[in-house]
Parts: sequence; structure tokens; C-alpha cells
Amino acid sequence: MSEHSSDLGLPIGFPVPGWNGLNLPPRTSMVGQYCRLEILDVNAHAQELYDAYVADSEDRIWTYLPYGPFADFGAFQSWMANTCTGDDPLFYTIFDLNTGRAVGVASYLRINPNSGSIEVGHINFGPAMQRTPLATEAMYLMMARAFDELNYRRYEWKCDSLNARSCRAAGRLGLTFEGIFRQCTIYKDRNRDTAWYSILDTEWPATKAAFQAWLSADNFSDEGNQRQTLADLINQERTV
Repeated sequence: MSEHSSDLGLPIGFPVPGWNGLNLPPRTSMVGQYCRLEILDVNAHAQELYDAYVADSEDRIWTYLPYGPFADFGAFQSWMANTCTGDDPLFYTIFDLNTGRAVGVASYLRINPNSGSIEVGHINFGPAMQRTPLATEAMYLMMARAFDELNYRRYEWKCDSLNARSCRAAGRLGLTFEGIFRQCTIYKDRNRDTAWYSILDTEWPATKAAFQAWLSADNFSDEGNQRQTLADLINQERTV
């Protein structure tokens, strides 16, 4: 009898022997070569984050988030105090190690230690952080904590299916498109079809090696241009 069949010969999932669930993410910092992530502190971080976000004069960064833009710093700080201080979602402030300033946020959410599933979301990078090695490294650090430190089995990314930038980012970072949940929710008085992406623990070792190769100083020219793309490196590692 196959290990993927029941006593009745019916197909079943592969065994996960001795599974007892996992721990919740710790409230400790994550540090790389470009950035540091630490638990969001409204009093300490709100002003720098607000300054980072108002650099987007067209408020494009808020289009696909269920909140924002905010009329002023007071409204932003109040929202953060009411939304960003719990355990799920668990918000982290992202700091640029070069400047020491806060440049964006991201969170873990829908944390399910019983099944080993965790999602990344509420990702909001200020203009200075976008399309930089710092942004890629921040996402790498959050994946590495989930898989290497906490041993989660599944890491999820969900976004509005119309958010082309977020969809491209998920694919670039090695997550697999799983489908669209049609009319999944309503936000800002409009419909949202939600695109689902994931990466599994079995896919992580090759993906991790690709991240490390991409983030290496050897992968960048003196002008700061990448020599190999992350997507190409992931494809190479996964086909070895």
C-alpha cells in the first residue's frame, strides 16, 4: 500500500508524523546587511514612517491598502496606535542601515502555528525603499525567520489581483501563484478579487540560496546594477 493511500485505497495526504504545532513569531529584531526590522513602536517610529510615506506626493502607495492616505500626521499616528500594535498582524518597522531611518513596514498575519502557515502583508515601502536591495532583503529576512527559525511549512502572500506591482513582486521573490478568490472582499467601497501566492518549506532551501547569491556584493556592479536577476537565480537553484 502506498503511503499516500488509506486502508481503503483512497488517496490521502503525505504523513506528517509527530506534528505538534509551532511557536508564534518572536518580537525580536531581524538584521541584514542593508536593513533592520524591529517591532513597530508608534511613539518611536511614527514620525519617520510618516515622513517616508509623504515623499509619495501622489499617494500611490495607499491605492491597494484598505487604509490611507491620511490627512495629517495626527491621523496617521492614531491609525497606527489602533492597528499596528497587536500580535496578529505583527507589524515590523523597516530601517535603512545606511541612514538609520525608518523607510517602511511589513507584518506577519493570519499566523497559524497549528498548521504551520503564516502570511506576509501590510507591506508598505516608502519611495526611498522601493526597488532597492534593502526592499528585497527585508522580504528575505521575513521568509528566513518563518522557515529557518520557526520551521513553518507554508508562507503566503495575498494581494488585490489588479495590483500588478505586488503580483510581480510575489513571483520575483519565488512564490507560486495559486489562483484568484473572486469577489473576496470589499475595501474602500470597491470590490477586491484576491490573488494568492505561496512558498513551501520544501522550496525554501533553493530559494534561500538564490536570495543569498543575489544579495551578495559580487552580484552588483560598481554602479549598483544587478548582474543576475533574483528570478533567474531562483530558477537556476530550483533546477539543480
